[in-house]
Amino acid sequence: MNDSTTKLKTLTNNIETIIRGKPQEIKYVVAALLARGHILLEDNPGAGKTVLAKTLAQSISEGTIDFHSANGGVAFKRIQFTPDLLPMDLIGSHIYDESKKDFVFKKGPLFTHVLLADEINRASPKVQSALLECMAENQITAGETTFQLDKFFFTIATQNPIEMEGTYPLPAAQLDRFYMKISFGYVSDAVEFDIYSNYIAINNGKDTVKQVLTYNDIIHLQQEAEKVYIHPELVKGIVRIVQGTRNHQEIALGCSTRGGITFIKCLKAWALVNQRDYVIEDDLRTLAQPVLHHRMIFRNREASRTALHQVVDQEVNRLAKMGIQAKK
Repeated sequence: MNDSTTKLKTLTNNIETIIRGKPQEIKYVVAALLARGHILLEDNPGAGKTVLAKTLAQSISEGTIDFHSANGGVAFKRIQFTPDLLPMDLIGSHIYDESKKDFVFKKGPLFTHVLLADEINRASPKVQSALLECMAENQITAGETTFQLDKFFFTIATQNPIEMEGTYPLPAAQLDRFYMKISFGYVSDAVEFDIYSNYIAINNGKDTVKQVLTYNDIIHLQQEAEKVYIHPELVKGIVRIVQGTRNHQEIALGCSTRGGITFIKCLKAWALVNQRDYVIEDDLRTLAQPVLHHRMIFRNREASRTALHQVVDQEVNRLAKMGIQAKK
């Protein structure tokens, strides 16, 4: 456990040398990776979403021969989603090989380790759906052939909350494949001053990010996250939260059972990222918004801001009064 927490601390610290003032958001991204999920970043342009994805990939040295990255880290691909994008632009296509006198499959950018799906809501639903199988089943079907993706496969998708003209909102089925949805937000005055004062060093650092973990380290940490202990009473609390979202009068569509399972996976990974081998009740409050909120439909804007908090706060306060010993 100590070795795992040391490696995770090293990874988050390494990313923070480039992404300044966002330690919580960096932990969210790493937790989603350890939970074997994917993450959706919704924020204004220039908040550092693209840089974060690239820095994460550069921080992890390549440990397989399936893909190759120019910087020596795990393979990183960026897809700029546009209205004219086609599914084959993501998946790949069959091309005629003159030497073999046959059609061979040329793999598209989805065959990678870390994928940045930039402005995913600007592509048509048909293109968005090309990601659905990858994120849900970790595989790609092209014609009659199914290709297994690497077990590391991790998608960081972004969307811009402004300039919504010409966009295609992600359907509920697609949103549900993202383990978390977070927003970066703007940094504090002090952090912004630091960025402005050191932007040359930060920009130069983007190309010389240290590789602090290996591919196999991440696979091992994903296995360690699965072993994190969660008290049965906390599991009961999750059941009450999930069912509470279904019965709340201001929530039109509550959380699904799959959402509850995802919540548990993320809680375990979050505990590990925070150097614990057990989940505590405060973790439920911390992760409820990024993990559960985007899976629900609210009756109005005010309910979107308050309804989930009401359900979670009520249950976490109840658990706190019980005085649960979260450690195994």
